[in-house]
Amino acid sequence: MKDLTSIIIPIYKVEDYLEECLKSITNQTYEIFEVLLINDGSPDNSEKNMS
Repeated sequence: MKDLTSIIIPIYKVEDYLEECLKSITNQTYEIFEVLLINDGSPDNSEKNMS
C-alpha cells in the first residue's frame, strides 16, 4: 500500500502561475496525494483561482 503524500502550496501573489502548478500536479502518475493550498493573505486573485 502506498502512503498518502501531501503537497502543500503557499499562496501569495501567484495568480499567474497557480493553474499551471495545479495542472502539473494532477498530471503526475502518482495517484495517492492531497493538495493543500494555504492562502497567506494574497492581495491578487489567487484565492478565486484556488477552487
